[in-house]
Amino acid sequence: MIPRGRFAWRRIRTFIRPRVRVLRAPEMTIDWDVPVTVRDGTVLRVNVFRPAGRPRVPVILSAHPYGKDRIPRRTRSGRRLNPQYRLFPQPGMIRISDLAGWEAPDPAFWVGHGYAVVNADLRGAGTSAGTGDFFTDSEARDYYDLIEWAGTQPWSTGKVGLHGVSYLAISQYRVAALRPPHLAAICPWEGFSDIYRDFARPGGVREDGFSIMWSAMTRLTCRVAGNLRKEFVARPERDAWYADRTPDLAAIEVPMLVCASFSDQSLHSRGSFEAFRRTGSSRKWLYTHRDGKWSHFYSPGAAAEQLRFFDHVLRDEPNGWQDRPAVRIAVHEAGPAPTEIWMTDQWPPSGLDWQTLYLDAASAGMLAEPAGPAQAVFSTSSESVTWTWRVPYDLDVIGPMAARLRVSVQESDDAHLFAAVRKFRAGREVFFEGSYGYSLDVVSRGWLRLAHRDLDEDLSQPWQPVGRHDSVRPVRSGEIVEASIALLPQATRFRAGDELRLELRGRWLFPRNPLTGQFPAGYQRGPGARVTVHTGGDSPSGLLLGIRRL
Repeated sequence: MIPRGRFAWRRIRTFIRPRVRVLRAPEMTIDWDVPVTVRDGTVLRVNVFRPAGRPRVPVILSAHPYGKDRIPRRTRSGRRLNPQYRLFPQPGMIRISDLAGWEAPDPAFWVGHGYAVVNADLRGAGTSAGTGDFFTDSEARDYYDLIEWAGTQPWSTGKVGLHGVSYLAISQYRVAALRPPHLAAICPWEGFSDIYRDFARPGGVREDGFSIMWSAMTRLTCRVAGNLRKEFVARPERDAWYADRTPDLAAIEVPMLVCASFSDQSLHSRGSFEAFRRTGSSRKWLYTHRDGKWSHFYSPGAAAEQLRFFDHVLRDEPNGWQDRPAVRIAVHEAGPAPTEIWMTDQWPPSGLDWQTLYLDAASAGMLAEPAGPAQAVFSTSSESVTWTWRVPYDLDVIGPMAARLRVSVQESDDAHLFAAVRKFRAGREVFFEGSYGYSLDVVSRGWLRLAHRDLDEDLSQPWQPVGRHDSVRPVRSGEIVEASIALLPQATRFRAGDELRLELRGRWLFPRNPLTGQFPAGYQRGPGARVTVHTGGDSPSGLLLGIRRL
């Protein structure tokens, strides 16, 4: 059966029987729906799980809009599971207890290791009062008060760590920047950090898939001010509304363990790496993987790393964490299982050989040395262009990549460009785990609205261009412009004879259908145009990448 056929069957099987095993939690002390009054008098509610007979323990806290009481309780037909477990297949089995909230730390694990777990409903969610306002200072102030409450309870040592996936990670950045006195550490596990660049409009191109689903689902489950989706549509540029909902990463000083996956490039990958790069903490660690989001978070290996981190920073245990290199890089040759785990001191790792592979439109679409001037032309509505590099020796391509192009546009003054780096072996594409349980993903991808090509010089690096996105600069007829597309971080092993292919097109890379596509990912289609990529000559187009020779 072809890969897409196998993947479609996997999705059908997962929808019928999710790969989730729910285990009964051991005995512990549980306080349900505890009221916490925050500074403006609003009452929020939390569930507290703690070891029986232990007077004072460190606290693992999470806060989110998904409902703290939505745990996998037993029903007549089995277990009540979050529907996303059915929609987005995972490569491995997810093992959680019957007390685990959605994308939250599992009380069975943490209480068993001597921690209290507090799972909180944010304002407007679950049984908490009020009306929520996502990604805002007011939400962070509520979280601040929850931290201070947890740090001053008689069963608490006074040290609070934050933990959780996705929104439970995103919510940590803003409150950590406020520096609550009892906050001792954070562990944002796959959470974006810039609502415009990571979520609403990566590269300036509007996300028209998951953002619609997420906005609708959260409005059904909690009381929330405004409508995020309508704001995304109404605000094509990165204005003050987006800036006000972006955390001040430099203000974060507490120790942090950041999980930045290579697999969630359509949602959390970029922002997680940015959080690690830009936070002000002097004690920070980066953990990478290219596995399923939930199956990896709850896996024994990942849980052990989380535990070692919190044992060190919340208990001051000399468990070797203090001597651990700052960055764990999972190198993948194919699929969700790593070929090598590499420990190093920085991201991107030092010692990489940064090379530019130049686009040659005259020699059958090759990535090679600079050549004479040539042109490659494609229609944004239905065509693409591809350049190929035959890998000369065994190597790893590690880090972000940058496609630096010289382009012109006909029939329009703008275009949406989608770039992908793919891996081929013996003429067949090699696939990787991707966002939303999509196991037919490419090595890396990037987006760019051409009229948003101006770069933020303060945030950009040679291997990672960052757009300003605060204004529109149309392309004049006949004008050749420079356009830099940031391709997202990855760590991929290539063998001698493999092919690395750079593809450029004007539409999203994958189908939208829920069986063989990367459902629900989708992006706004740009205006119909003919794009010319200018290669060779005095200012050649090229792909910058970091190579580690084996």
